[in-house]
Amino acid sequence: MSQIGISHTFELADGRSITLETGKLAKQADGAVVVKMGNTMLLATVVSNKDAKEGTDFLPLSVDYQEKFAAAGRFPGGFFKREARLSDYEILTCRLVDRALRPLFPDDYHSDTQVLISLISGEKNVMPDALACLAAAAAITISDIPFNGPVSEVRVGKVDGKLIANPTVEEIAKGTLDMIIAATDKDIMMVEGEMKEISEAEMLEAIKFAHEVIRIQIKAISDLAAKVIAAKGPIVKRTYSHETNDAELKERVYKALYDKAYAVAKTQNPNKKERSAAFKAVITEFIVSLPEEERKAKEFLSKKYYHEVEYDAVRRFVLDERARLDGRKTDQIRPIWSEIGYLPSAHGSAIFTRGETQSLTTVTLGTKLDLQSIDRALYQGQNNFMLHYNFPAFSTGEVKPNRGPGRREIGHGNLAERALRQVLSSENPYTVRVVSDILESNGSSSMATVCAGTLALMDAGVKINKPVSGIAMGLITDEKGKYAILSDILGDEDHLGDMDFKVCGTKDGITACQMDLKVDGLPYEVMAEALEQAKKGRMHILAEMAKTITTSKEDYKPHAPRIVKITIPKEFIGAIIGPGGKIIQEMQRETGATIVIEEINNMGHIDIVATNRDAIDAVLAKIKGIVAQPEVGEVYEGKVKSIMPFGAFVEFMSGKDGLLHISEVEHRRLDSMEGVLKEGDKIQVKLIGVDPKTGKFKLSRKALLPKPEQTPA
Repeated sequence: MSQIGISHTFELADGRSITLETGKLAKQADGAVVVKMGNTMLLATVVSNKDAKEGTDFLPLSVDYQEKFAAAGRFPGGFFKREARLSDYEILTCRLVDRALRPLFPDDYHSDTQVLISLISGEKNVMPDALACLAAAAAITISDIPFNGPVSEVRVGKVDGKLIANPTVEEIAKGTLDMIIAATDKDIMMVEGEMKEISEAEMLEAIKFAHEVIRIQIKAISDLAAKVIAAKGPIVKRTYSHETNDAELKERVYKALYDKAYAVAKTQNPNKKERSAAFKAVITEFIVSLPEEERKAKEFLSKKYYHEVEYDAVRRFVLDERARLDGRKTDQIRPIWSEIGYLPSAHGSAIFTRGETQSLTTVTLGTKLDLQSIDRALYQGQNNFMLHYNFPAFSTGEVKPNRGPGRREIGHGNLAERALRQVLSSENPYTVRVVSDILESNGSSSMATVCAGTLALMDAGVKINKPVSGIAMGLITDEKGKYAILSDILGDEDHLGDMDFKVCGTKDGITACQMDLKVDGLPYEVMAEALEQAKKGRMHILAEMAKTITTSKEDYKPHAPRIVKITIPKEFIGAIIGPGGKIIQEMQRETGATIVIEEINNMGHIDIVATNRDAIDAVLAKIKGIVAQPEVGEVYEGKVKSIMPFGAFVEFMSGKDGLLHISEVEHRRLDSMEGVLKEGDKIQVKLIGVDPKTGKFKLSRKALLPKPEQTPA
């Protein structure tokens, strides 16, 4: 007999239903919910320790999303045949959920908290990443863990001018936007997506549409919680005490240091290190001034309270003075310089520097053999455009072990990749890899990656429809409704601000965006103003980039691979490959070219790849020889392949041999082939016939030689 759980079903506007269920699975977790839509099911669990570890002054939250291959009736690839490290797609889904949940936990809650979301059943037409936050938020809501939710997420697509909630894979493919939005009942929390050069108004319309759908999902979470309460009694959120506070010290720090922190902000020092040192000197001086016997005991709390003081002072300075920490106006972009072709051996390269943020980006061009294979539970395919983002510690003057890309690097790289993918020409024949190495960072390095990536692609000769730039916007508000929208934010402004809004696009529209809000109740009017200010900044950056290069170079670098594509009837594929690959391998060995053959739509599609034209031409000639149909009566340049007592076998077309019978070698009668021809000789021959039964070719050399004069009798 199956365990009876508690469930709640609700419908989206298009009639599709979603079910939330709890009480059947994973009952030892603090909260567990299964979300079902169609045949797609996700299990979300949350567990949080009762106490915080000593000395922890933040929320140690981990969010993991994993797709079980069994959910789609598939075996995982690889030697071990089991799920391994999270894929980039799973990591990106983790980030989507984390960014929605994290701001809603109380600031003073510091217990280790783990959210695990698993795809336990899947169908290809329901995208599970859009349901992951709904499942996680529902699990937390019905638990005793303190949480200022509910929150939920929805994917929005637009097909034929109509907005769609949680679109199918096919609808996403033919749509003009693909966005995931997170929100509470009141406020937008997060936006992430890619678009086909949509307007700012279209983007706002999509966000508003998503918010209405999210409100339906949040009501469903509340309805599920109500059913749990009816069945089991009230959900009592746990009490906790994770912070030690000293009200007297807090007031003392504020009174002693607020004006000093404000004064540092007012110096508007554009140098990040000097400005940071000046802020740090304020608290250092205060700690040194404390009596020695209480200095050690109060140092930690003093630094904590000073962080709040600095936060308030900088924000008040920006709002009152309408100025920035580095001396800029609110809508002013930092100085930009860029350069292309910096790395001579790369297929394409660019440096993009904006203020104290710098990206050195390379482009590598490859063939279909370099395609990235993607093997997920619900998707198998190949990717011909990759962007990898690296953020070494020296870019911020720090010392950290290099452990490979983390979730932040994967997220930033994905945002830049989505922004640039929209403008790649459909005629691009290459597999393209873009790598952004951040060499300096103070303010959005992901947006520097978009700009550097555009420049490097154009330097490499990769055809793009239009250049793309990116800008990071910030926001500072107060409780009275006063606000300042900041263009091209610094790292400090990101940390101290209420919004991080990254917008990428061409001169004609937005291609990708990412937004995280830390403030309650951001009016849509303010969001619209931020988007319009971002557009002006984007145009300015595009104009600066245009001083370096405006369109893709007409030709690729001399050392870049050249690709020539040809199409042949599929019946010739085997002849070009040859027995055991003999013919194609010989062509590659002789010319140095790479040959890739695929059968698509009953035709053979061939890519010939080489760094010089001569090699490509040599392969083309050989392939044309193979696919050409021999014609009786035509004369060919042949090569003697072997000598037999009865004649010679001659390769007269690539992959085609014919018999030159001893009687057709010369006009005179020959008793043997000895001394007449040898292997490797190049001779002209005429095709004089084809055996109707065997299809074997008959050749004549004699037919091309002048007849000897007859000796008079």
